[in-house]
Amino acid sequence: MYNQSQVHSSAGTSHGSSRTYMVGFIISVVLTVIPFGLVMFPTLPRSVTAWVVVALGVVQVFAHLKYFLHLDTASEQRWNLIALIFSVVIILLLVGLSLWIMDSIHHNMLAH
Repeated sequence: MYNQSQVHSSAGTSHGSSRTYMVGFIISVVLTVIPFGLVMFPTLPRSVTAWVVVALGVVQVFAHLKYFLHLDTASEQRWNLIALIFSVVIILLLVGLSLWIMDSIHHNMLAH
């Protein structure tokens, strides 16, 4: 009988097994089907539906980070986690400040 062993990276961290990939896939599908059903068959108010979709999207991002990118708080993953946090901060700054600039331009030039 063939036993599948886990593949390890050069940093010594596990890349997971087919079972963990299937768990991640099932969680991702469930977290995609629920918002799709809420939008296609509206039973909640629009604002509640929007917040549920955003919340499940955030949960799905964390599921992808754990099950597919294998990011955790292990010491071997520290640099990958720091790089991810740095990237998120830069993206939030770029998007947030761009929206702030566009709102300021709209308020100062077009809101008369």
